[in-house]
Amino acid sequence: MKILITGTSKGIGLALAKRYLSQGHEVYGLDLLESSINDKNYHHFNVDVSKKNKLPDIENVEVLINNAGLQNCKDDIDNNLKSAIYVTEKYGFNPSIKSILFNASASSRSGFEFPEYVASKAGMVGYMKNVASRLAPYGVTVNSISLGGVLTESNKPVMDDGKSWEQIMEATPMKKWMTESEVCDWVYFLTMVNKSMSGEDILIDNGEYNLNSTFVWPK
Repeated sequence: MKILITGTSKGIGLALAKRYLSQGHEVYGLDLLESSINDKNYHHFNVDVSKKNKLPDIENVEVLINNAGLQNCKDDIDNNLKSAIYVTEKYGFNPSIKSILFNASASSRSGFEFPEYVASKAGMVGYMKNVASRLAPYGVTVNSISLGGVLTESNKPVMDDGKSWEQIMEATPMKKWMTESEVCDWVYFLTMVNKSMSGEDILIDNGEYNLNSTFVWPK
């Protein structure tokens, strides 16, 4: 299948690209940075997805994953929410599309994070539901995942800060964070196996929101 993923140069996006490639799919990646992937079935485009008119023409996308995003930057709304809208409207509404997934955040429910980041992710969940309702008559599944802590490079400020990490583990009932591989398992299931659930935001945070909401970041 033809898979389009935004933000594939590192972190979750890179892990997702590798997972789909390992399963024999053709992957198209959009990112500001270069890619380290060397695979004949991977096609990389250096592009700022928040620039609507710069998006490349890619036809017949079957699975679209809106993963690209920034945290605690002055342009969180543009880079997280508006970019997801631009990408989805361009590639998601085509006769070949079968599934769309948005990478939201647990903070879209709790509100415990940086203001514009929270707003961008909450807006993404609302937009996801709009897209799901528009594509439901065509049998397309559209969902989002709201992740809590994930062991990625971008979370190094708290992972490497002993006091912050201790506070996080105290507030996390399952006493762990997700790995990138776990995220890939969820995403692959929701886009490739799931055929009936649509319009849902899936909270995956080791019990932090439902059992003990908080947000920790070093000052």
